[in-house]
Parts: sequence; structure tokens; C-alpha cells
Amino acid sequence: MPSLYAEIEISAPKSVVWRTLLDKAHWLRWNTFLFDRNPQLTFTQGQTVQLSLKRLREETETEFDPKILLLQPETCLRWGYRAPGFKSEHLFELQEVGRNRTQYLHRESLSGLMSPFFLSFLRQDEQQGMQRMARELKYYLER
Repeated sequence: MPSLYAEIEISAPKSVVWRTLLDKAHWLRWNTFLFDRNPQLTFTQGQTVQLSLKRLREETETEFDPKILLLQPETCLRWGYRAPGFKSEHLFELQEVGRNRTQYLHRESLSGLMSPFFLSFLRQDEQQGMQRMARELKYYLER
């Protein structure tokens, strides 16, 4: 299954990184990749959320409505999106790597008949957006 990922170590406790990641009402303070179209809703397993993303800063937002598939506090958030011939899952995972240090991982896995087409179209821009989000989260929490 093809996948994209971004990974970074953040000098902050896992609980702080988790709270910031789930506080989508304040994503605009630090995040230029993912945007919330309904900030009043909190992440709840099984819920569909309304998000958009900007792979490159200068492009228009792409809207999508993923379903929260897994929510393990301070450890893992996973959502999925389906379209005919295409399935995408985003995984955000946090690991404590030392006192007040957290490893942040964001992975996107693609599957379905259309996934090779989407991957060839999105790969570089999506990867850059995911890496940008990781750097922005690190900068926001370490400043």
C-alpha cells in the first residue's frame, strides 16, 4: 500500500502535543496545511469531520469529509476518506522519546484502483504539506 509520511521530534510533552493537535479550533495559529471547516466539533471516534487542506501555500483548499476511525488519547488519531476507486487514511501518532520530548509521525496510506493515479498526482505536494505541518507544529510548541 503506497504511503506518504512526515516525522519530527518535538521538545514538548506528549500531552501538550496531543492537545495542540486535537485543538482544531486553533489550528490557524500554527497550521498552514490542514484546516477545519467546522471548528465547533471535537474529534470523536466514528464521527465525520469537515476538513480542507492546502498542499502548497499558493493553491486553493481541497475539501474532504473524513471519518474518525481511531482515537487513542495521547497516542493515535486516524481518519479515513473514501471515493469510488480510492481510499485514503491519515494516521497521526505520538511517541514519548524522552522527558518532555515527543516523536510526531503523520502518515497517509492510499489504496484502491485509482490510488496509483492519485499518488502520482499528489505525492510531492502532499509530502511537502505534511512536512510543513510537522515543522509548524514543532515551531509553535518550542517557541
